[in-house]
This record gives sequence, structure tokens and C-alpha cells, in this order.
Amino acid sequence: MIYRTVRWITGVALHWFYRDISVIGMERIPPKGPLLIAVNHQNALVDSLIVGWVIPRRVTMTAKATLTDNPLISGIFRLLNVVPLRRTSDELRQASTATIDRTRNVGAFRQLLAVLGKSGAVLIFPEGKSHNENGLEPLKTGLARLALQARTEASVRGLKILPLGLVFEDKGTPGTLAVAHVGEAIDMDVWAGNNHLALTREIADRLRSVSEAASFPQTQRDAGRRQRRKIAEICISVAAWWGRTTHALPIRVARKIAVGRSRDADQPAMLTILFGIMLVLLTYAIHLIVLGAIVHTFWVEALYLVSLLCGAYWAAFQPHPQGR
Repeated sequence: MIYRTVRWITGVALHWFYRDISVIGMERIPPKGPLLIAVNHQNALVDSLIVGWVIPRRVTMTAKATLTDNPLISGIFRLLNVVPLRRTSDELRQASTATIDRTRNVGAFRQLLAVLGKSGAVLIFPEGKSHNENGLEPLKTGLARLALQARTEASVRGLKILPLGLVFEDKGTPGTLAVAHVGEAIDMDVWAGNNHLALTREIADRLRSVSEAASFPQTQRDAGRRQRRKIAEICISVAAWWGRTTHALPIRVARKIAVGRSRDADQPAMLTILFGIMLVLLTYAIHLIVLGAIVHTFWVEALYLVSLLCGAYWAAFQPHPQGR
């Protein structure tokens, strides 16, 4: 329930910043079975939010362990079952010697293997860092080692590695496009060998084909939408208008604050989402306080809150129904 609620909120909030988030190759996403999702990493935490929105099943996220130094983030991670991974680069910065603890992620791998053993989906960024480069950075071997360990030691059958490339028109500019390209999955039941370096190269090749080599789709209007029932279209249009009217000011302010405070291209989208959620919730509270002072009826306030939520949803998704 918590995951679905957060996914709904972040899906709407992502569309406060990006004009659209298109998905190419949706049919390649396995609807069930153990799944490792390999994603390029160019937009910090926003990448995780987009993957959570794009993949229509629950995804166990991973993140760098240094984020848990913040008590608030640590609490959110525990609430959402995010698995922290300790990176070699972070270990080197924190250690007084050059010695690296090779067992540092044993506990995390055990958690991830348990998820895969229950036919769950796990997100890993194999580049190991968020960056601003145009191409794919060299991949770390952790994802390949986890896949091989799941197959050989945990006897996980049916495991697939799904490459998912995120491409941004301009990740730091409001109103631009984002595209998620879903590639051909690697079936670990038929993938030959136990060499994690060879598997890492295979993952890199497939991930590169849906990130570096990927392009933006041509914007097309679905003529079939004109054939829908007129009443439904009118209701959606009214809800979308109401959502744009009630959310335009806080979202505009959130975007302005986010762009003004950003020092890196990774920050505007994430800060817009954070500030937007806070300002929208504040706006909701003001609306309900004023309405409560006028009508003094709980059910009227409850219905009004539902109208705000519906308006937020359709304001985000009316222009591009593939995201619904």
C-alpha cells in the first residue's frame, strides 16, 4: 500500500517537471518472475522514480549507502525497503588505509537474493554513480555477480536481466521530454558460462543500445482517442482543467525555486518534485481550512480533497494517456 501510494505521487510529480515520460518496448517487461533491472544513471534520484513509475510491478530499489548518513533518508529507505550498497569509491574516501572490505555488501546481496528468490524485481544502476556524461560509463561487476550468485548458489530459476535506458531531452529544463527504452532481456537460464566479466560486457552492450544509441520517438496523436465516449472525454477535460487551475501556482513556484537553487543538472527535476509536493500539500491544507470555515461539513471537505487529487492526476496525464 505504501509503495503504490508513493508510486502514484511520484508519477504525478514527475509530470510536474517533464512534459512527458514515454515508454518504448513496454511489452518487453516481464510481468512476473525474478528480474534484475539494469539502468543507466544520469539523473540521480529521479532515475529511480522514473523506473518505479515505468515498471508496472513492485521494484526493490538499491542506493548508495552514504545516503543513509542522513537520518531522514535512512528512515525513508527503511520504510520503502530500499537496499543500501556500499561502493568501493566511498570506502576509499572513508578508510584510513587503501584496504577495501570485500565482504561489505554480503548482507545487501543476501537481501536482494531473498527478493529474487520470491520472484521479485530489483533495480541496480551498474555504472555505480550518477553522472552528466552523454555515454554509458564503465559498468561495475556487482550486477553480474549478483545474477550469477542467484543462479548458482541460490538456485533462482527464470531470472532475467532487463536493460532499461533513460534518455532525456534536457534533464535540467522544465517542460522537456524523457524516454524509457526497454531492451531485450538476458535470460540467465540459457546464458552460458559463469564469468562475471563476460556477463558485465553483455549487460553493457544491451544497455548501451537503449541509452547511447536510443533516440526520441516522433510525437504522434492517437486518432483512436477521438472515438472514445464523449462523456468520458468531457469529464477528463474538466478534471484536468480543475487540476491545472488548482496546482499551477504551487508548481510554478516550485519550479522557480528549484531552478534557482540548483547547482547541477541533476538537481532541478528532483528539487521541483520535493518543493512541489511540499507546496501542493500546503495549498491543500489552506484550501481545506478555508472550506471548513465556510461549510463545517467533513464530507464536503473529503469530496473536495478527492477532487484535488483527481485534478492533479488528470492534469498530469490527460495530454499523454500512455502514462495512466
